[in-house]
Amino acid sequence: MAWMLLIIAGLTEIIWAIGLKEAHGFTELIPSIVTIIFLIVSFFLFAKAMKTIPIGTAYAIFTGIGAAGTAIVGIIWFQEEISTGKLFFLFVLLFGIIGLKLVDDEEEAA
Repeated sequence: MAWMLLIIAGLTEIIWAIGLKEAHGFTELIPSIVTIIFLIVSFFLFAKAMKTIPIGTAYAIFTGIGAAGTAIVGIIWFQEEISTGKLFFLFVLLFGIIGLKLVDDEEEAA
């Protein structure tokens, strides 16, 4: 259950990060409200997940999902530049997130 909360927390981080851009410095009401709501939800779920997941692993996965997801949304939604280097390092980041999860699972099984 904690892992599901952590994944959802990371996904909601993507939403509030996009909301920050759309809120234009909190000058747009609806995007500002959405951003604040998802920020609260994201950190609430993150805190719940950290009850059982080690802080280093949880934080790396939380921010990794948010960073990778936000970069991907930026490329798709905001037509941000895409390059071989950017794609390579997004894959490295995603493999790192998966690796942390797998290592944590091995430690729990031991």
